[in-house]
Amino acid sequence: MTSRIIPLFVSMFGILSTAQAQTIQPTGPVQQVHTGFQFTEGPAATDNGTLYFTDIPNTAIHRLSRDGELSLLTDQSNHSNGLWPLSDTKLLACEMDGAVVMHDLSGDSPKRIVLTDSFNGKRFNACNDLVVDNHGGLYFTDPQYRAPEPWPQTERCVYYLANFETDPKVTRLTGDIEAPNGIGLSPDGKTLYVIPSMQAEMLAYDVLSPGKIGDSRVLCTVKQVEGETSRGGDGMAIDVEGNLYITTHLGIQIFSPEGEARGIVAFPEIPANVTFGGPKFKTMYATARKSLYSVEMPIAGFREFPAN
Repeated sequence: MTSRIIPLFVSMFGILSTAQAQTIQPTGPVQQVHTGFQFTEGPAATDNGTLYFTDIPNTAIHRLSRDGELSLLTDQSNHSNGLWPLSDTKLLACEMDGAVVMHDLSGDSPKRIVLTDSFNGKRFNACNDLVVDNHGGLYFTDPQYRAPEPWPQTERCVYYLANFETDPKVTRLTGDIEAPNGIGLSPDGKTLYVIPSMQAEMLAYDVLSPGKIGDSRVLCTVKQVEGETSRGGDGMAIDVEGNLYITTHLGIQIFSPEGEARGIVAFPEIPANVTFGGPKFKTMYATARKSLYSVEMPIAGFREFPAN
């Protein structure tokens, strides 16, 4: 695989009703950091400047150092998708083979620790993405992608894993959703966002207490590729002002916390997931099909809760 950096143009498509001052756009060009993978996902940046991301078909988790050196964390990832850096030495992963796990990176060789792999006595469908709160718990999505037929859980839902490092307990939070995929929390922790892939409407839930949410509401509707009506999003990230960055077939669509469109950042390949990293946390990294891209943004990403 290559390790070259290629400047690329950025296209912004603002909504006419949105004032120019409200539009969020990159401060530099999109750059291709690495390419030659099969399908990249799950970018996650640690405080020490390391970026992790997955290559799902190759069952790989890759590690990009702050100096730009690419290495392989594991080639036995059980089709890991979304990642979450709990600390510089603890990396959470959603395995599409049906588990949420933690990789302990403190020793010479990583140790894989299963946090949960079943609900009501049955394996999960295909754990996809996750977000950690500041109460020792995590929310994760479980759609149907790569799931065995019939689906083990019969529904595609959102779950909460409480006390995941001490005494794990899993709660199902929703009923069936049209492929719940990306997930995130507002900076104040009071709103849970769920990004379905098979509907245009993105969902928000009030967080009533850790692991308890209210009814869903439509936060925003993502702009569609011409000819499409119900194509949704994939991954998401949030900045320090609470803006949402949702990966779609048109690029990364940006919305305010109120659901107002604030712009689109286009990429040469369709982005699957997104995160923030870099020295000032203003570098937006996007995993997009066979490549990893970066682009500088004006607003820092929100480290959704301090590392444990």
